[in-house]
This record gives sequence, structure tokens and C-alpha cells, in this order.
Amino acid sequence: MLQQRWLRIVPVALVMYTISYVDRTNVSLALDPKISTMMRDLVMDDRMKGQAAGIFFLGYVLLQMIGGHLAGNWSAKKLISLCLIFWGVCAVACGLAKTFHQFEVARFLLGVSESCVYPATIVLLSHWFPRAERARANAAWNLCQPLAVVASAPFTGWLLGAYGWHTMLILEGTLPFLWLPVWWLFITDHPRDAKWLSPGERNHLETTLQAEAAQLETEKKVPFWPRLLRLAPILLVMVTMNFFHNAAAYGCMTFLTEGLKSKNFTAVEYGFLFAGPYAVTAVIMVVNSWHSDKTRERRGHVAAVYILSGTSLVLSVLLRDHFWVSYALMCLAIPGPFAALAPFFAIPTETMPRGVYGPVIGLVNALGNMGGFFGPVIVGWLKGEYHSVAVPFTALGVGMLISAALAFLLPKNPRANSA
Repeated sequence: MLQQRWLRIVPVALVMYTISYVDRTNVSLALDPKISTMMRDLVMDDRMKGQAAGIFFLGYVLLQMIGGHLAGNWSAKKLISLCLIFWGVCAVACGLAKTFHQFEVARFLLGVSESCVYPATIVLLSHWFPRAERARANAAWNLCQPLAVVASAPFTGWLLGAYGWHTMLILEGTLPFLWLPVWWLFITDHPRDAKWLSPGERNHLETTLQAEAAQLETEKKVPFWPRLLRLAPILLVMVTMNFFHNAAAYGCMTFLTEGLKSKNFTAVEYGFLFAGPYAVTAVIMVVNSWHSDKTRERRGHVAAVYILSGTSLVLSVLLRDHFWVSYALMCLAIPGPFAALAPFFAIPTETMPRGVYGPVIGLVNALGNMGGFFGPVIVGWLKGEYHSVAVPFTALGVGMLISAALAFLLPKNPRANSA
């Protein structure tokens, strides 16, 4: 039973979102003027570079809550299938852009077309993995984020050097269309719909999941909006944490190559060095989620990786004159936001009723992902003001340390938050 679920559901979801993440991270390399002509072709400065990378997230916030609701009440499988089609079209359009404004519009629409995917996938996994396995399932799927960089950055660097940014974005933009048939054939919304499970396995999973969901329901039915309002303090904390989280993740990603410019690396070498911190990220994600499930503890595991990230990011700036030491610290700074994802998003699925946590995840991810817009924009602006990434990276590190403190305001068990 374990092998069938873990080998069928998680890998297909992982590859699906890896493709989504490739369509975001390839822009970080394309916007490096040392290895690509994109900034020159579209007449961009550092402020516009941050804006071009971040505008994706203005679109990304729009349908998050709706996506969580539709995944829980309609079908995560069908919803993500539609998203695959639309984001493939928009990703290719990014490569066809001839002006900065055309690229901005395409990136914005790419964000809109992907905005349902994250909450829908978390809801899908909550239908397949009981509470004792949920952080590992979330982490296994979220490995797509560092793996997308590790797997694609060297290849993207090669495509940029050999064919240019237009061709690179178009070729990598076709990947959603290639994966759509696999997603449709392999994914089912619930164990009860899976013909490849034996009747005993289906009954065991459905019974376990229904029993866990029943523990979080109240005897008296409360309408959705009043129930959501009761969760407002928790939502505010989660949104703030997710904002700092995404500001650090995408601010660092967009301007990571700035720290590499002191050396004369080739485009492919840039790709491998860009991928290095994300290889470390994958390891820390697996270890953190495994230990979180083993101990059944979430808040401390979120705080721990945030502290590691914030501290390492500040130290990497202080020691920036020592290239390899600073780079090693960046390899420890970047994992924090990603390694926190699994225990962080396990909290609402374990502490909120089934009818609520899908929209809550969408709302938190939507508003928190505004950090994905403001992070690169603020880093680009401060870099222009101070002619260095030292000040903006320090600010991002402080944000991670604030998030670590906020983690302990989240509920730590189902009884702590019975809405």
C-alpha cells in the first residue's frame, strides 16, 4: 500500500510542479547580463529586472483561494490539468516576447495560470496521506523546487549560451504539454477512485482519513466565512511568515548570480554554481520532513530551518570578501524557506476542518507569495541604491529570523485550534 501510493501519486505530482518551477527559475539565469542578452534586448535595468522576475507573483495570488476550494469540492486532477494547458501557453509566450512590456504581461499571465496548482496539490495529497505521513508527502512533492534548479540550471545555462533566451524559454515552456497525458492517466482524486488499489487498501485509507477529518469537525455546523474569521489571528501569522519566506526565496534566487561575478565562470559553470545551494536544499528538506513526521512536531522544524537560513544569509554578506566561504554560507541560507514548506503546510491540514483548510492554504499561499514579487523588486531597488546585494540580503536574512519567532504562535496540535 505504501509503495503504490508513494511511487504513483508523489512522483507524478513532483514532476508536474518541477516543470512549473523550471518556468520560474530559468528567468533568473536569463536575466543575468553576463550569460544572456535578455536585459539588453528588452532594455532593462536592475529595478526592471526585479520587476520582471516578481510580476509573476502578482498573477500568482489571484486564484489561490479559489483553487483550494475547487480542489476540495470539485477535482484537483481536472483543475491541474487545465492549469497545465494554460501555463504552457503562457510560458511559450514569454519566449516570444519582443519588448519588456510584452514579457511582463506574459509573466503575469503565467502566474495566473499557475495560481491554482499549489493549493490544489496540497489538497490532493491530504486525500491520500494520513497525518503521520503528511510532512514527508509534502516534502517529497516540494522537492520539485530545488530539484528543478539542480536539474535545469546547467541545461538552461547551456541553452542560453548556445541558442539564446528566446529559444530556451520556448523549449522549456513546452514541457507542461508533454506531462499532461501522464498526469491525467496516473492521478486520481481519492483512494476510493483508484482501481489500482485493492478493496482492503482503499477501505483502510478512506477510514483513516475520514476518522482524522472527523476529529477536526465540530458537532454544530458553522458557516464557512464565520469559521474562517475565527482563524484570522493564525492566518495573519501564517501570511506574514510566508511573505518573508517567499521574499527570501525569490530575492536570493533572482540575484544569486550577483555574488558569482567576481570570478570568470562560463555559462555552464554559472549553471552548476547556481544549482549547488539547491542540491543542499533537497537534502535538508528530506531530513527536516522525516524528523518532523517522526516526532509529530511542526513548529520547531519550521523555526529551525528559518534560523539556519537567516543566520547563514547575514553571515554570507559579512564574509562576502571570502568568495568560497560566502558561497558555502549561501548553500546553507537558501534551503530554509523550502525546507520549512512541508511542516508549515502540514499545520492547516492537521488543525483545521476539511472544508476550511483548502481555501486557507490558498489564501496563505496567495498573500504570502506577494513576497515573491516584493523580494526581487526590493533587492533590485536596494542593489541600485547601494551598488551591492549586501544590504538587501541582510534584510532578507532578518525577515527569516522574524519568521522563526512567529512560528511558535502557530497551533501545535488539533485541539489547539478547533474552529
